[in-house]
Amino acid sequence: MVKSITIPDLGVFNENSGLISLEKCSDGFFTAGKNGVISVTATGDRKVEFIVFNDHTIAYVKSAMNYSAYYPVYPVYIEKPIKAVLMDLDGTSVKSEEFWIWIIQLSISSLLDNPKFELEDADLPYVSGHSVSEHLEYCIKKYCPEKTVEEARTYYYKHTDIEMKKITEGKGKENAFVPTPGLKEFLYELKALNIKIGLVTSGLYYKAWPEILSAFRTLNMGDPKDFYDAIITAGYPLIKGQPGTISELAVKPHPWLYAETCRVGLGIPFEERNSVIGIEDSGAGVCSIRLAGYPTIGISGGNIEASGTKALCSAYCNSFNEIIKILHP
Repeated sequence: MVKSITIPDLGVFNENSGLISLEKCSDGFFTAGKNGVISVTATGDRKVEFIVFNDHTIAYVKSAMNYSAYYPVYPVYIEKPIKAVLMDLDGTSVKSEEFWIWIIQLSISSLLDNPKFELEDADLPYVSGHSVSEHLEYCIKKYCPEKTVEEARTYYYKHTDIEMKKITEGKGKENAFVPTPGLKEFLYELKALNIKIGLVTSGLYYKAWPEILSAFRTLNMGDPKDFYDAIITAGYPLIKGQPGTISELAVKPHPWLYAETCRVGLGIPFEERNSVIGIEDSGAGVCSIRLAGYPTIGISGGNIEASGTKALCSAYCNSFNEIIKILHP
């Protein structure tokens, strides 16, 4: 647990922040007290490490696939009127985590050829909120180290394809995708305030589209493509014999999904970023928004507190009703 500390461009954090003090960055490049480094501090889940200098901070985003990256940390504040809201899909807009954890479980079950296999409660923080490959990598290391991520992904895509087709036909797992309470009213209020809305997800397109389509059908809100001003997903999977897009190595907690949604999808320049709010329920998402340079509002129900990232949020709310009060001029 970190004692009270000031991290330039990030904030002042006390001993209850959930952040963790480290002697050095996990890649060994930076050590506290050497070469101008004042301290090294990690989020509670150790997914992101902040290397603190006298007048600036850089963030190290770790990757289970061995493609980590460094990013600058920008200061943020909420500037009104709000021009845009960037909303996460899983957990924030639609309750779907249990479904996708179930798919991970099915994939490992097939990999082990054990139909009775079940994930443990201790596994849950590591099989949600990050990329599919990272979820599978964790499970393989724990349950079947002789297997590969590539083998596991084959089963993952197989199970996902089957279940998505069932859901699109209205025959899938019951309550797989449930709209978050108050979502419809919140979205219409944003429209009334003339605030642009971007939907952002680390989920692959073929996974994400049935989710939001199912939610909009439940809410009788029409076609999501006609409603949102921009929708950015993690793209398409690389499957043998088919072309894929970038989809695994650059997802949350990397900043690119949120940055692309706002700058490319909504056309809002970086200089106006403080008038853009990101809403997330996961620690990876909070870091993604924050590293993209936007103020973050966390919403309860996910793993923000458990991941030690609540202190990185400009505000933390329990419902969309609380959030809309913050967004009003």
